Amino acid sequence: MINAQQALQRLQAGNERFVSGRNARRDGVTNQMRREELAQGQAPFAIVLGCSDSRVPAEIVFDQGLGDLFVIRVAGNVVAPSQIGSIEFAADRFGTPLVVVLGHSGCGAVQAALEELSRPPTEQSANLAAIVGRVQPAIAPLLKAGLNAGGSTEDLLDAAVRANIQHSVAQLRAGSPILSGLIEAGQLRIVGAEYSLETGIVTFVDTSDLGTEPSA
Repeated sequence: MINAQQALQRLQAGNERFVSGRNARRDGVTNQMRREELAQGQAPFAIVLGCSDSRVPAEIVFDQGLGDLFVIRVAGNVVAPSQIGSIEFAADRFGTPLVVVLGHSGCGAVQAALEELSRPPTEQSANLAAIVGRVQPAIAPLLKAGLNAGGSTEDLLDAAVRANIQHSVAQLRAGSPILSGLIEAGQLRIVGAEYSLETGIVTFVDTSDLGTEPSA
């Protein structure tokens, strides 16, 4: 199994191929052979907690194939017990060394959270509140700081998306004894990343757990 830094570099290289249109060729024969191989087991090199948005499929934007990524998708890439459990399972069972929280520009779930927070509680959707409640701690400081008054709506959404990614990263790093233990043992790293709907570029916005500067 490759280490976390190598896994990150592999994702970055894959995204560069995706952006340039030089996606790796995966014909039917290759896929058939890979399916037969994976029927015996899997060893994904990265775990991705991403948004459910149909425009951000992790395997495609990172140009990876069958068995490469262990992907969990939920609106707003929020962290809840089921997501933590899925990540714990993959990290512990398969020894996967890297977790990426993948948010994206113009995230509808984050936008919905901003809108819901401005409405009276009696008008908020009870179901949407399950997501809003997990996004709120990340974006509430932005509203309190008056970002919505001094900047554009787009600026506020951009800042909220990044804050939500970083909040999810912090939750995963500190919210699970299993994940914390793997991090302390040097067997796991958790980073954040933002996908641009406009350019297709993934920018890693929180790689402090790798001890490297943020890079695209």
